[in-house]
Amino acid sequence: MATEGGGKEMNEIKTQFTTREGLYKLLPHSEYSRPNRVPFNSQGSNPVRVSFVNLNDQSGNGDRLCFNVGRELYFYIYKGVRKAADLSKPIDKRIYKGTQPTCHDFNHLTATAESVSLLVGFSAGQVQLIDPIKKETSKLFNEETASSWRA
Repeated sequence: MATEGGGKEMNEIKTQFTTREGLYKLLPHSEYSRPNRVPFNSQGSNPVRVSFVNLNDQSGNGDRLCFNVGRELYFYIYKGVRKAADLSKPIDKRIYKGTQPTCHDFNHLTATAESVSLLVGFSAGQVQLIDPIKKETSKLFNEETASSWRA
């Protein structure tokens, strides 16, 4: 604590400060624990897609969220806009090589608390059916379009 000329104490808590190494600032948990950013690519942007599904489970947290960032696909419990998801603990995370997810959507008609079907489309034309709760891959369509594609 620092004192001023009159003996007053400064009880201010700093939320940011600058040093020779750079700027340090206090971040909210949701921003601090987010997945690694995709490096900037001047050739084009990596669109982020988001899909939601409600599983109607007994716990009251039936909403699930899926989003992609570059070649990574994440699946989380969604607790609403007032409480941030714990981005350090995804239910399922997949990193793809050779191609990247460009779109995805849940099958809302067959979704249950134990299983949910997620259809993922990729930049090289493949389509994959996965279950992020069971963490398994069901089917891969158009596999012959890219021989270097792997999850």
